[in-house]
Amino acid sequence: MNYLTMKKFLKGLGIVLAILAIVIAIFYFKNNESLPEGKEGTNADLLAQKMLTALNYEQFKNTELLEWSFRNSHHYKWNKAANTVSVSWDGNVVFLDTKNTQNSKVISSKNTTDNSVLIKQATEYFNNDSFWLVAPFKVFDKGVKRSIVKYENKDALLVTYTSGGSTPGDSYLWILDENGLPTSYKMWVSIIPIGGIEATWEDWTTTETGVKLPTKHCITLFSLDILMGNVKTRNPKADQFAKNILKRVKHEAYKNTNYLEWSFGGRRSFKWNKTAHIATVSWDSIKVKLHPNNKEKSTLFINGKESNLNKEKLIKRAEDIFNNDSFWLVAPHKLFESGIIRNIVEIEGKEALKVTYTTGGTTPGDSYIWIVDDQFLPIKYLMNVPSMNMNRVPATWEDWITTKSGTLLPKMHTFSSGRKLSMGDVKAYN
Repeated sequence: MNYLTMKKFLKGLGIVLAILAIVIAIFYFKNNESLPEGKEGTNADLLAQKMLTALNYEQFKNTELLEWSFRNSHHYKWNKAANTVSVSWDGNVVFLDTKNTQNSKVISSKNTTDNSVLIKQATEYFNNDSFWLVAPFKVFDKGVKRSIVKYENKDALLVTYTSGGSTPGDSYLWILDENGLPTSYKMWVSIIPIGGIEATWEDWTTTETGVKLPTKHCITLFSLDILMGNVKTRNPKADQFAKNILKRVKHEAYKNTNYLEWSFGGRRSFKWNKTAHIATVSWDSIKVKLHPNNKEKSTLFINGKESNLNKEKLIKRAEDIFNNDSFWLVAPHKLFESGIIRNIVEIEGKEALKVTYTTGGTTPGDSYIWIVDDQFLPIKYLMNVPSMNMNRVPATWEDWITTKSGTLLPKMHTFSSGRKLSMGDVKAYN
């Protein structure tokens, strides 16, 4: 290349670079946003709490295991209860102990990279990729500042991390829907030179443990999708606790039981064909042959004669009575029914099983903390029933009997006031 050709080439290259610099400058000034100023205080904390409530934060606190991936490149199994994480990528598997980092180790590696380098890399991956999964749950972490900002005439939550993670000092403006569920956030972070880049939080899933988690994000400016893979949560320790209870009360025999009979405080009596799910419910002068799965087939008897007087109302009353009174007989056998969340809690220094009913029955949303003896026989539960303003109200489960069908059922309950609730002559047979 001669001198003139070189000169023309350099001149052309300079023009291209100048144009590129102008384009970059225009792009930057068009898209860059200054970090907004917010107002700290009670209202910001209340908005943050609203977001946590929308995501079922209480269930997140009690969740034991989380699994997900990040853009199908990094794969995680996070034992949150034990503060350990398995991180897998490109043929590498690293075990991280997030509480005692000296226990972290490389399980396998496809190359001879120094273990400390792989552990550091796994830690950085986990800090970043877990944030895209659980960031909303971190708004009350130590070193987090919360502020209210007006965004498009609505309150938004500005969160600044003053410490922790891989990049302390980053800020995020959470955009929430009317229920407090995040729809997106705008970022002011050290690794992105443009402030205010927006990323969606979408395709939320309610996991097995009741936590709401996102399965997709999109960085809108670059149309970059971030998929979180098959997001799952589990509580294996709580599940094993529940299985121990079922074994103790001879649940297999209960499953094969055809008929149950009992009464409730001497006021109501029952005969339940469990196999056909038909219950005869009697109180005062009323008897209802209840078909819970097909109430139109239910029949009403008053003073021994079939009647249509207030039939619909009395059948509904019989259904409510049956749901309540059978629960006091067989609740321990219902621990794995659909719509139930199980987790471990500590009561007076011992592990107990908290069971939350998200669907079914008369009052979904209630929860019960089962306290058991050394052989996992339930001896008491603490009732949390918001509709009745009950918060950890205790009642015993006692006088367990082995029935003719081989299952265990209680004959008595005692409340903290000393009042007793008898289940009468309890029978279960085939």
